[in-house]
Amino acid sequence: MKIIRFLGIAAAAAATAGTLAGVTTPAAGATTLLNPDMVPAMQRDLGLTHDQAIARLASEDAASKVGQSLEAALGDSFGGLTYDAATGKARVAVTSPALVERVRAAGAEAQVVRYSVRQLDSAVTKLNAGEQTAAKAVTSWGVDPASNRVTVTVLNGQRAAAESFVNSSGVDASSVQFVEAAQAPKLHYNVLGGDAYYIGGSSRCSVGFSVSGGFLTAGHCAALTGGGALTGYNRVSMGSFSSYRFPGSDYAFARVNSNWTPVGQINNGTRVSGSTAAAVGASVCKSGSTTGWTCGTIRAKNQTVRYAEGTVTGMVLTNAHSDSGGSFISGNQAQGLLSGGDTVNTYYFPVTTALSATGTTLVRG
Repeated sequence: MKIIRFLGIAAAAAATAGTLAGVTTPAAGATTLLNPDMVPAMQRDLGLTHDQAIARLASEDAASKVGQSLEAALGDSFGGLTYDAATGKARVAVTSPALVERVRAAGAEAQVVRYSVRQLDSAVTKLNAGEQTAAKAVTSWGVDPASNRVTVTVLNGQRAAAESFVNSSGVDASSVQFVEAAQAPKLHYNVLGGDAYYIGGSSRCSVGFSVSGGFLTAGHCAALTGGGALTGYNRVSMGSFSSYRFPGSDYAFARVNSNWTPVGQINNGTRVSGSTAAAVGASVCKSGSTTGWTCGTIRAKNQTVRYAEGTVTGMVLTNAHSDSGGSFISGNQAQGLLSGGDTVNTYYFPVTTALSATGTTLVRG
């Protein structure tokens, strides 16, 4: 018998039985299908009322679209996009005061900054090139558009090691800020988000998002286990890894066999309708079979994280609690694959990068 359960979906009929709720977003006047547990989780974790959570999702979506349009139009003058929760608008940074009115005319708040995103990304590239020379105390680095700087994180009391690394990299020190942390990030292994699957009959990881022919998941699940035959949450033969990368990146594509049908939903019924990247400051939620919905906000992008097992670049930093789960989603837009973190910070690898690298297409619900 063909199994249609994938990412926790019992059957397509569950959606019509109340698994998904139609919500009319005030800003856009359009109906968006949201899992009924998402809004209560946003209320709990972000301190919002029901109506505030619905309004925020609508304004975040609008802000992301405005920001992406301006990024393409501004080119080298684009200094970054953040979401201003107080105003519900996109905040777009520019390197020239002459562009302020253009940003405002597009419906966004404007901020004049010193560095463009391309300059900050270039600094991250330089740091990445020297990654092997960095002390173990230096745990991560990446672009923080809110401060218009590259943030370098180092263990408490060892800032000198981070300063030495930056100086040797050739990066302009004025474009960098240092943050001290109590713990180094570590990979999350036996998490239960998305649906659990097993590698070689023993190691356990979590499904990220359903794609053409299979699903995306964290690359370290393949790289650190030696691979092997995959079985699903129910121990039914599932398939095998087709491609993966870790370290450097943290994604894998698992091709499923005829026992399984990829479905455009995650395991609590939330429909996946696309992969538009949400702005820094926007809310992001994770579904886990242990903790259910947990939500937080996107803190920074283009993050380089140094795990003991290897370094991963181009990740996204969030403060969403992550002891369980493989799928990060904002509204109905897939965001990324859970990679790792510490007790405060969580990193996910962007799903758009994983899709491009694997040549797969997101299955939409």
